[in-house]
Amino acid sequence: MQSKEHWEHVYSTKAVDAVSWFQEHAETSLRLIESTAVAPNAAIVDVGGGASTLVDDLLERGHTNVTILDISAAALRAAQDRLGPRARRVRWIETDITKVDLPTHYFDVWHDRAVFHFLTDVRDRQAYVNTLLHAIKPGGHVIVATFAEDGPTRCSGLPVRRYSAEELDSEFGAPFTLVQHDRQSHHTPSGTIQEFTYCYWRTSLVT
Repeated sequence: MQSKEHWEHVYSTKAVDAVSWFQEHAETSLRLIESTAVAPNAAIVDVGGGASTLVDDLLERGHTNVTILDISAAALRAAQDRLGPRARRVRWIETDITKVDLPTHYFDVWHDRAVFHFLTDVRDRQAYVNTLLHAIKPGGHVIVATFAEDGPTRCSGLPVRRYSAEELDSEFGAPFTLVQHDRQSHHTPSGTIQEFTYCYWRTSLVT
């Protein structure tokens, strides 16, 4: 897993709307989350949410139980500063997703845009999946986005793994049933295009 120091440096030296993964609105993520039809008080976690605007839009749409998890304190502060008083309505967790101890079967929706593809070590990927299975409710919703098979090979100076929908599905395995998958052409602030793969699974009712 990439170091905490790396991401603290990124978010301390770059404007949040200048990094390549910035989205004014995470439209594909929002569409998939809304397609789950969970209740407004359903527990949603955004893994690697950092300074993403997804939390703003979730609050705007009436979601009341949102957790943002990120390895970078600077990224979380950026989101908190942007939200102002609304930040008190969100749970913030500063941690490494491969090492965290989350509540058992707590979350209804697990969302991750662009963390999993940084896990180039198989042990980190297994730790991630184990944490997910521990934290998601049986029958819960899992949405993960990575660079597509024709996407970039590096991001923020770090190597990544690229996935087709079939390859990403195989990483998660039997406890997950693929509901749908999608591709997105992400336009970066610098004007380049990055191809993403999105997968949405339901977990098995017994985990």
